[in-house]
Amino acid sequence: MLVDVHCHLNFVDYDKDRDEVVKRAEKLDMAVIDSGTCIKDNIKSLELSKKYKAVNSSLGLYPLYAINLKEKELEDEIDFIRRNKDSMVAIGEIGLDKSEDDCNIEKQVEIFRRVLTLAEKIKKPVVIHSRKAEKECIEIIETFKIKNVDMHCFSGNFKLVKKVQDNGWFFSIPTNIVRLFHFQKIVEETPMSQLLTETDSPYLSPFIEKRNEPSFVVETIRKISEIKKLNEEEVKKLIFMNFQKIFLKK
Repeated sequence: MLVDVHCHLNFVDYDKDRDEVVKRAEKLDMAVIDSGTCIKDNIKSLELSKKYKAVNSSLGLYPLYAINLKEKELEDEIDFIRRNKDSMVAIGEIGLDKSEDDCNIEKQVEIFRRVLTLAEKIKKPVVIHSRKAEKECIEIIETFKIKNVDMHCFSGNFKLVKKVQDNGWFFSIPTNIVRLFHFQKIVEETPMSQLLTETDSPYLSPFIEKRNEPSFVVETIRKISEIKKLNEEEVKKLIFMNFQKIFLKK
């Protein structure tokens, strides 16, 4: 079974052909995790998980979105995630993002800690967004007792890659691994037992100027197979086992 642990089928990019996109994933016998970034998208994600057998929901709070919420709005978003804990397989994407000048990192950190506290309490895995804040994310997560951590699209240096490995966490490798050496190197240096596959659809397509979708995860499998010198079926099997361990374990 193929796995896409992080995509955004709830985005408007799929409003015209979402059924067809999901059918292509189902044809490949895929397990897909649709990730929310705000309460509107989280609601949509839950709807999709009910509509499509292949789709699971991960409810999140995107850091650059969250810092603009008033306290009551923030409380409502976090409470929505808590109330729907039995309908989701993970909390994410959540984390930190220092890619913008006015990123209010202090507030991001405070919100991140609040959501991690919830994840720890309800015993859910977390999917981490860490753009230009990889070190800070790792150090904060290390203060919690959360074992199942997926570092989504991780762009940190290789000292930090080693830190993630030593913590026993996971890397979900995006489809643009086909042309990015950084992700190829992560795969080369990380045990198969800590690798997952994602698309981050509609972003990070393996095909230039083409919208990404879950079925394109076959390109990631192909590249991991080449790097690890394993046949593709074995790679699929090992990644599916990791998926079950982090997201389906009760």
